[in-house]
Amino acid sequence: MKSYRVAVVGALGAVGREMIRTLEQRGFPVSELKPLDIAANAGALVPYRGGNVVVKEAAKGAFLDVDIALFSAGADASLVLAPIAASEGAVVIDN
Repeated sequence: MKSYRVAVVGALGAVGREMIRTLEQRGFPVSELKPLDIAANAGALVPYRGGNVVVKEAAKGAFLDVDIALFSAGADASLVLAPIAASEGAVVIDN
């Protein structure tokens, strides 16, 4: 079964956290979860698959190793970051 490297932009918001929980609960084939948020939140932890994953800054270069980027970061962030994610090779799905 194919698996995907998935970024969740806005990972610390209510919808971003729910996206991560849904990926886990539904058994979506995630080979790597990459939670992304604003620079001030980089280093925070999000629970996933019985452990914690470190949040990184959503910025240019963050999507180079991502297959799917799920966005729930607000319209302004999406306008800036979605084209970057797409240009770095990710399929962008914006809430």
